[in-house]
Amino acid sequence: MPGIKQKQLNEAMPQNPIPDTSEFELPPLPLAEWEATKDTLHLYLQIVGKIRLTLMPPLNHWWHVTLYVNARGLTTGPIPYKFYTFEIDFDFIDHQLRINTSTGAQEEIKLQDGLSVSEFYTAVMKSLDVLGIKVEILAKPYDNKSDIPFAEDHTHATYHADQVNAYWRVLTVTDEVMKEFSGHFYGKTCPVQFYWHHIDLTVTRFSGKKLPVREDASLVERNAYSHEVISFGFWPGDDKVQFPAFYSYTYPSPEGIDKEPLKPKTASWVDSNGSPMALLPYEDLRKEENPRQALLHFLESAYQAGAKLADWPIEDLKVR
Repeated sequence: MPGIKQKQLNEAMPQNPIPDTSEFELPPLPLAEWEATKDTLHLYLQIVGKIRLTLMPPLNHWWHVTLYVNARGLTTGPIPYKFYTFEIDFDFIDHQLRINTSTGAQEEIKLQDGLSVSEFYTAVMKSLDVLGIKVEILAKPYDNKSDIPFAEDHTHATYHADQVNAYWRVLTVTDEVMKEFSGHFYGKTCPVQFYWHHIDLTVTRFSGKKLPVREDASLVERNAYSHEVISFGFWPGDDKVQFPAFYSYTYPSPEGIDKEPLKPKTASWVDSNGSPMALLPYEDLRKEENPRQALLHFLESAYQAGAKLADWPIEDLKVR
């Protein structure tokens, strides 16, 4: 009978994994509890990021080197190679690294506790070779507390899947809010993107005003700060700021910006390399009655502070 067949079909099908809630959920993310995993993951990400850096055509402000949040983790997006493209995806649900090509070929690497940076690096390069992709990277960490070449790093090998998944879930909700915030601005804006340098998720607004480049500026700074910006981001914490937080800074920093009001009340101005930076601790956001709206308020208040004092055409750049 049709009813019985439908019942059997329903029982045979896997249960829908989508949670029965519409709430904006932010899991705990104390740095001290997952720092070993974070440090290993950071180095994995640098390896993949350097592959993208090497093969992608250059784009203004280093936008060609970044990764992006997707429905299962982080991705390089399509990378051109010879007559086809490939992409590298971190799957933080099934905990796999997948390399897919437009030819249909695929390689997978299991992400698990005990997988050292050396083993990960070797596996990634071997997988690329199997797929016919030849690439050489500067195989050592960039501006990282580890200076061990990737091929020799047997020290970093901690990967707790639940911790990585929690971090990625924070990235997904932050990515969503940043994209909404980004849509409120008519001016030049970068994609919401993930920099593997310091593993922060960012979005940046530009006034359109070009800046003189300092003589002592590095190659990275010359490209990143060629124009006036207000940047926003989230990072999971590091040796200097030992907790996850949302941040914003205006460059160049206008005089008196640290006197401007911020929302929510738990946000504040802190010193960052001699300039004020707006900071909202992640744990404080989790305590807000409406974390999503509180995060939007933080981004908007930090923008207004910088744009007003830097004399940006705020009304002209506002999407109505």
